[in-house]
Amino acid sequence: MIDYLILGGGSAGCVLAARLSEDPNKRVCLVEAGRDIAPGKMPATIASRYPGRAYLDERNIWQRLTARMAAQGSRRYEQARLLGGGSAINALMTNRGAPDDYDEWGRLGAEGWSWASCLPYFRKLETDCDFTGPLHGDAGPVRIRRTAPAFLSPFVKGVMGVLASRGLPTRPDQNGEWQDGVYVGAIGVSEQGERIPVSVCYLTDEVRARPNLTLRTECVVDRVLFRGTQAVGARLLDRAGAVEEVQAQEVIVCAGAIHSPALLIRSGVGPLDQLLDLGVPLVADRPGVGGNLMEHPSIAVSALLTTQGRTPHVDEHHEQAIVRFSSGLPGTVPGDMHGAILSRSGWHSVGYRLGTMFFWVNKSYSRGRVQVTSLDPLQEPDVRFSMLSEARDLQRLKQAVRMGAETLSAPGLDPLRTVVFPSSYSPRVAKVAMPGRFNALQRGVLSLLLDIAGPLRGWVVRGLVTQGVTLDKLLADDRALSEFVRTNVGGTWHPSGTCRMGRLDDPQAVTLGDGRVIGVTGLRVCDASLIPAIPCANTNVPTIMMAERIADLIKAG
Repeated sequence: MIDYLILGGGSAGCVLAARLSEDPNKRVCLVEAGRDIAPGKMPATIASRYPGRAYLDERNIWQRLTARMAAQGSRRYEQARLLGGGSAINALMTNRGAPDDYDEWGRLGAEGWSWASCLPYFRKLETDCDFTGPLHGDAGPVRIRRTAPAFLSPFVKGVMGVLASRGLPTRPDQNGEWQDGVYVGAIGVSEQGERIPVSVCYLTDEVRARPNLTLRTECVVDRVLFRGTQAVGARLLDRAGAVEEVQAQEVIVCAGAIHSPALLIRSGVGPLDQLLDLGVPLVADRPGVGGNLMEHPSIAVSALLTTQGRTPHVDEHHEQAIVRFSSGLPGTVPGDMHGAILSRSGWHSVGYRLGTMFFWVNKSYSRGRVQVTSLDPLQEPDVRFSMLSEARDLQRLKQAVRMGAETLSAPGLDPLRTVVFPSSYSPRVAKVAMPGRFNALQRGVLSLLLDIAGPLRGWVVRGLVTQGVTLDKLLADDRALSEFVRTNVGGTWHPSGTCRMGRLDDPQAVTLGDGRVIGVTGLRVCDASLIPAIPCANTNVPTIMMAERIADLIKAG
């Protein structure tokens, strides 16, 4: 009999598998829909510390997953489908967020969660190569460092200087004291400078050799099996479509903020109206399953770089610095805005010629929903983020466009850039970024035009890149700016909140503070779906922290 059946091999699932299998008397089985990413066997696009292509490889993602961001139609939404999850395809950023993010979880009813309870696990997961002291760890699996000054691109250094002249000084440690400023970004890379997904740094060769740990990849989870309200295992589909039922003492769902609620609903745990519509036998009526869907809504401002402004280190990490700032809007928190300062805006020839300030709302208030429309586990749920449905989110992204335009148009950057223009990771941009001969031809032609256009570069950018939209028009017309942001808002691949922790008497809570699903026994959730309110951070490291802490809670229980 399996003691712990972990459904989903992303950041949380791999951490739980490693920690729970430390007890040789407990049998642990980890199930992942995608392929294995093992130590010493990573594809080059995943291993690279320039992380621009890993998420473009359709073998690494759920190929049919789409999402509706705001007013525009649904578009492809990249979520990892391989062992290691988002840590195998993300931007490598290893920031934690504000201490108050975690105190807020406790205030929202997630018992036991606070900054004081989380900090030991942030320290446990990391080896910080640059900083020591009470805020930092020195023996964890995730190795953290900052890009050396010599490798920062001229454009990034120039933007940092402009921001400093406008009251946002450069500070040393993104994971130090929470304050506004500019930081060289903290990234997770190995001593060799390669990506270290959790399937490598937690599931080491030594861990994988444990006789009590089984890794099953390329297996899709159909549903959790129940005996009454007791979870007793899961129904799996292997690569060939063969069905297998696996029994377990405890089931832990770690499929991520989109697929975890879908799995619970297919299993009979969710909003009663959805279960009735789908014809699923009721196990537990939990209205909050699939609700509270959060993301960091994003927008960008870019600049066409001169030869002098381009990075000489093409394989270096691109998100080299970040700016944290406060919007000052009523009802917002300090450091509620984030801007990534990118030395290049894509893996390809066009991206190499563009520098970008990629902004997102660090503490967003809009909420969406994941809804299951089919019991087929291979059919994706309906995902609607409802971004900008909360007025503060729209106003802050408009503020970000203004800040980006002002910063990148500063005279101090004149030697490094020419045209400054509004941008976003739109479906059109994403399509052109995909590998392939035709796309390569398109990119090559556009790169050549940008290089030789001389005084006509502005026309080339307006005609072929922004399709007639200019910053001058947007900044002169607030209605046009609002429409641009609503139409072009994107995400940051940080979905969270859809199985949120809370109090036992809260009808919208799905789990208690230790991940146990309310209304049933033998079932937990552990991934970003537990988050009651999105932190001011890329969500990968907070998810690893949560898994470390919940692993200890499981052991203690």
